[in-house]
Amino acid sequence: MMDLDDIDRRILQALSRDATLSAGALGRRFGLSQPATWRRVKRLQDAGVLKGRRLRLNAEALGFGVTVFLGVKLARKGHVSLADFERAVSAIPEVQTVEHVLGMYDYRLRVVARDLPDFERVLRRRIMTLPGAGEVEANVLLSEERLPGPIGAD
Repeated sequence: MMDLDDIDRRILQALSRDATLSAGALGRRFGLSQPATWRRVKRLQDAGVLKGRRLRLNAEALGFGVTVFLGVKLARKGHVSLADFERAVSAIPEVQTVEHVLGMYDYRLRVVARDLPDFERVLRRRIMTLPGAGEVEANVLLSEERLPGPIGAD
């Protein structure tokens, strides 16, 4: 675990809100030079604290107005490899994330669809036909608030 000072935390909070901020912009915001800020960001990357910068697409603006979280229980553990299931489910374009979890279900999927009939089509024709797919529980996303994560001050 890396020791973070207040400036490191503030840089992480700023980047969690807007990953496109340059070292110069961050430096101006926090009273540092561009090179000093760049070194801090590089140190955070090298330590694995920053794992990259991701672009978040607005699914609704792209015509995908429904997001559903699916809990998927594999029908027969051992008969289908986890890698086979993961490879097959990852090939479905509407599946945004695949998480192998511990608990009632084996996997948690984030699925986008144009509307509920489109989601039903994806569920019936793509997800339920996957090798090993068993019991499924669906939760439709009503709203989402994005939080920066556990980067608070000590």
